[in-house]
Amino acid sequence: MKKEEKSYSAISGYPMVLLTLLLIGVPIVFLVTLKLPWLIAIDILALLLIPGFAIVNPNESKVLVLFGAYQGTIKKNGFFWVNPFFTKDKISLRARNLDSEPIKVNDKLGNPIMIGIVLVWKVEDTFKAAFEVDHYEHFVEIQTEAAMRKLAGHYPYDNFDDAGADVTLRSGGEEVNHALEVEITERLAIAGIHVHEARISYLAYASEIASAMLRRQQATAIVAARFKIVEGAVSMVEMALDELSKKEIVELDEDKKAVMVSNLMVVLCSDRDAAPVINTGTLHQ
Repeated sequence: MKKEEKSYSAISGYPMVLLTLLLIGVPIVFLVTLKLPWLIAIDILALLLIPGFAIVNPNESKVLVLFGAYQGTIKKNGFFWVNPFFTKDKISLRARNLDSEPIKVNDKLGNPIMIGIVLVWKVEDTFKAAFEVDHYEHFVEIQTEAAMRKLAGHYPYDNFDDAGADVTLRSGGEEVNHALEVEITERLAIAGIHVHEARISYLAYASEIASAMLRRQQATAIVAARFKIVEGAVSMVEMALDELSKKEIVELDEDKKAVMVSNLMVVLCSDRDAAPVINTGTLHQ
């Protein structure tokens, strides 16, 4: 038997409803009027036809199996009749959402992080979904979690520890989501699942290091801001000295320049407003 889905052409159920009613009703009439007990066998035969009726709703399917042998799949919606000895397993063909709960994983650098994804998927091959795996819905959940763990192990959370990382989980955007989608698609192919979309929906440091990493980010931001402040202050001091010298407003020797630079740097780099001191005496008092 080929391990692939095949379509099954079932007959309409409406003529079979009429036939079943006739096979049940007519023998009862003759049984009552003519007293022919053997007509009960026809009623029993008619009752055996009833399990063969099947209703297939839009975007649903029926997988038909006869004593362990796959017979085909009905994907066309409607009211049908098939061999009453067929087992009929319903498999939904609708698109489904999997909003996974955030799980704790380790990123490329070993930092514990919390990650969750949203997955949009649907059954494409009913044979694989029914017979290649046990409980395909549970299979989707387990393989999705495994894909999340693998993805997290390939990228750092951010580039604080790995400054050379071009792509991180936090900033990777579409590239990271594409890698996740490819990984999940490969894992779910065995179950006949088509992945429409896979995206990271939740990403954060694990609680045990979240506060420390937050302080680290704040410190990095402060250092970067201080660097800019000092860079600007040096430029302003240099400009002030050049202007004073060019316009010959005051003569400054090296010691006075040093004092002026020190005072200007304190004023410009301080995180508080400067409190000026007015000298009412001579310059050297």
